[in-house]
Amino acid sequence: MPVAPIRLDFHLSSTRHSRSFAADARYVPDGQPKPVVVFVHGFKGFKDWGHFNLLADYFAQQAVVFVKLNLSHNGLVVGGTGDLEDLEAFGQNNFSLELDDIGTLLDCLEQPTATGIPAAETDLTRLALIGHSRGGGLVLLKAAEDPRIQAVVTWAAVNNINPNWPQELMQQWEQQGVYYVENSRTKQQLPLYYQIVEDYHANRLRLDIPHIVRRKLHQPLLILHGDQDETVPVQRAHELKDWKPDAELLLLPAVTHNFGGSHPWQSKHLPAEAQQAAAATLDFLRRTLK
Repeated sequence: MPVAPIRLDFHLSSTRHSRSFAADARYVPDGQPKPVVVFVHGFKGFKDWGHFNLLADYFAQQAVVFVKLNLSHNGLVVGGTGDLEDLEAFGQNNFSLELDDIGTLLDCLEQPTATGIPAAETDLTRLALIGHSRGGGLVLLKAAEDPRIQAVVTWAAVNNINPNWPQELMQQWEQQGVYYVENSRTKQQLPLYYQIVEDYHANRLRLDIPHIVRRKLHQPLLILHGDQDETVPVQRAHELKDWKPDAELLLLPAVTHNFGGSHPWQSKHLPAEAQQAAAATLDFLRRTLK
């Protein structure tokens, strides 16, 4: 029987905003320094979505310290329901805020007293990021600006966050200040305030994924994508590979955007598709985090 990992929950605070946000770490204690892998969720996602806790346990049982966070403005509240409920915060989210949240977590990992993870269990010279969907775009950007990161893995990643909506929509959005998207799972109408567009234009050099992957992303990269992805077309993975020819590209046949998962996830086992993605990711990390 695999050893049950220890789960440590901790809270993060940022100098950029006043919202506390949650993170957790999983590891099997053995007194040996282990690689640290940080997992970043996507749009309308959160750290405990679906099968993500099973995913954390899987990596922890493979001699990895696995850490995941709720991005601060993803709509969850510390001590809340565990699902999207603060729609005002959701509407005030933007890409540079999310990048800074990841940086806050990486800084926190260097302070064992802040996370509760014993320093003897972690080797922060072997630090990797995994990002799903929009989180995949974020980890590409973060790795390019933070030399602490040694390897990057994208799962069904977006490869451009340019808010290039139709001109008529953009004009209406700017005039009204808000645009609503539906959460297909909960049927909530989620606000997106126009500030996300303004933030993109104010930080365009920092947020330009195509340019950054071509010119500034030097770490080893694994691009994982299902060939039946209904949300982010598989062509996006091919484009990432074109921009970074030394990246590894793995297309998973008959796999969709959420790698077999859904929320809530009732099974005690990982979806087979997520298991396949996790095994491929682990193989890549073992080869690159040396």
